[in-house]
Order: sequence, then C-alpha cells, then structure tokens
Amino acid sequence: MIHTIMVPVRGDGKGDNAFAHAAVVAKAFNAHVRVVHCRPKPEDLMPYGVVIPTFMRKQIEEVTAKNAQGEEDQLRKEFQDLAVDMGLPEIPPTPGQATASFAEYAGKQVDAVRHFGRLSDLVCVPRPDRQQNLGANTLKSAIYSSGRPVLMCPPKEQAPASIGSHVAIGWNGSLEATRALAAAMPFIKGADRVTILTTGQLDHAASAEDLVDYLGHRDVTATIVRFERKGNIGRNLLQECETAGADLLVMGAYHDSYERETIFGGNTQVVVDEATLPVILVH
Repeated sequence: MIHTIMVPVRGDGKGDNAFAHAAVVAKAFNAHVRVVHCRPKPEDLMPYGVVIPTFMRKQIEEVTAKNAQGEEDQLRKEFQDLAVDMGLPEIPPTPGQATASFAEYAGKQVDAVRHFGRLSDLVCVPRPDRQQNLGANTLKSAIYSSGRPVLMCPPKEQAPASIGSHVAIGWNGSLEATRALAAAMPFIKGADRVTILTTGQLDHAASAEDLVDYLGHRDVTATIVRFERKGNIGRNLLQECETAGADLLVMGAYHDSYERETIFGGNTQVVVDEATLPVILVH
C-alpha cells in the first residue's frame, strides 16, 4: 500500500500540478500527502569565496527571511485552497482517509527530498523544464537519493481523474525495471488493465512471458505488446502508451549513467523530457 506521499514545492509555479496529481493518488489509496516547502538558508545565497561585511550579511539575511516568509505564506494559502478543492482535509495522517499537510524546510530542495523522501512511500515531482533549468536536480535527487519510487507529473492544466487504471510496464528485464516493478506493485495490483511493453530482445533476463506468470501469481492479468525499436526506445514507449491508452507508465530509470543520458539523450531522458502521462521512475 501507499501511505505517505511527499511533494517538494517552491515558488516556481510547478507545485500545484504535482500536488494535484498526488491528491489523485492519495484518494485512491487513502494516503497522506506531505507538501514540503523548501526555503533557502541565508548562507546558501552568500557568494562563495567572497568576504562580505557584517552589515551587508545581515541585510541579505533579513531580505532573504522576508522574501521566504512571503513565499511560504502564498504557497500555504494555495495549498489550503487546493486541498479543499481536491477534498483532502488538512489533518495528520488518518487510517482509511486521504489527508494532507504542509511542512516547511530550510535548505535546498534536493536535501528536503532526501530528508522526507526516504520515509515516504512515493515522491511526487513535476516533470523538469530543461529550457528554464527547473526541476532536474530535484528529480535526480528523488531518483538517486530517496530510495523510493518517483512519480513524475507532466504539465497539465488539471490532474487526470485517475492515475493507474491502465498501467503500462516498460520491460527489458534489467535490474532497474525489476526494481520499478516491485516499487509500483500497489498501482499494478489496483489497475483495471496492465500492459507489458517490450521489444522482446532480452539477453539473459526474465522475459515478458515470465513477467506475465509472475503477475498472474499475484492475481494480476497482464497482456504483452511487442514493438519494434525505431530510434529511441524511450520515445517508442511513450508512443506505445498513447496507442494502448495507458494512463501510467512504470519503468526503470537511467540504466546508463545519469550524466551520459542527460548529455546524449538516453532512453530515460527522452521520457523525462517528453512524457505527457504520469511516469513512475525507479533506479
């Protein structure tokens, strides 16, 4: 089951969408959404290696605190309004009920993900915007530092009515895909339909047929869709998801190194850049 969902937010305009997606999941599992606002520490804004007079340092700290408080007040109000709209009461975690809370964290967002994400069942983040250089480090921290499955939410005017009614599993038998399968099992077991997407070209790894048997032992019926690799597999997966009508993709993340995929446009990076449906990513 999914009991706790962490959503890191800051004043970049992307938190509402991530919270809305998390709320959909919370209502499906009667889970608690913990929205964590990250405000910078004054020392993080000081120029590195530059001696700053005491009076100037004090001014920077005062301005930083004032701006951070204003941003927090605004985001808290937005959170409260959204929680009401989404039907999530702002109360502590309550068994059998979808709930939400707002927490404050002084520090970098990547550190907040490590702090809160490791004791959450799911970390929910917006899809990064590489053109504006927003969100990439947060997603990387969630995937590599939290030890938890990461739900990447595509930019939408409003969240979908449901997430996970039709789950597509990107399967190549890799360790990353295996970990993603295990981490996403609550979604897979709760789905109305499960589709396994594979090229069928697996060397010394569990086949898609093996995966069907594995899921069958867990009362999950799955069908296999084989596709021919044409260019980037990540783009192929997204196309197959659209053709099948899936509303959630589960896949292993960054089989190659993060740096290599980011620079050269690997399979995971294409999904991160182009996905229009929610994606569960696990390294």
